[in-house]
Amino acid sequence: MKNNPLSPSRKRYDHLTLLLHWLTAWMVIFLFASAHIWEVLERGTPLRKALQSLHISTGILLAMVIVWRLLWRITHPARLDAIPMPTAMLLLSKLTHWALYALLLAQISLGFLFRWAQGEPFYFFSVFPIPDVFGIDSSLRRTFGMLHNNVAWALIVLAGLHALAALFHHYVLRDGTLRRMLSSTDKEAP
Repeated sequence: MKNNPLSPSRKRYDHLTLLLHWLTAWMVIFLFASAHIWEVLERGTPLRKALQSLHISTGILLAMVIVWRLLWRITHPARLDAIPMPTAMLLLSKLTHWALYALLLAQISLGFLFRWAQGEPFYFFSVFPIPDVFGIDSSLRRTFGMLHNNVAWALIVLAGLHALAALFHHYVLRDGTLRRMLSSTDKEAP
């Protein structure tokens, strides 16, 4: 059943929202880990180059998922049963979600800018090159690289706090917040 303004509220997010959320989470974890793994590998080795190539391609895929996710969120707003919580907690939750989106968009943009500033072609899973559409000055490579690294850390810290908050809701408050983001095998109403 489609989620539209006239549809009733429900207990869990729809399956596409769940898929996009968990895809985003796993890609962010992979991207963060892969960048730190290749740092300990010797420069120029096939494994390091392969990991960097996979990192870049996964980052491009993440960009597509985030655009899809934002479009889905705008066109299919969640109509979930309300979970009572203090106004400050609700506001903090909304701010955290939008901050995560902002950091994801910044990180993706910085990743592209950093690669373009390096002046080397890069590819999406070796299928097609990603052209430099802006003619980024190579002197900005260090700046974009540093910003890309700093935003990665900010994203991981905020995502970690987001996960801890979900666990707090689940184990301490027991309010059903985390269950909204988990797939359900029972036949509950949409």
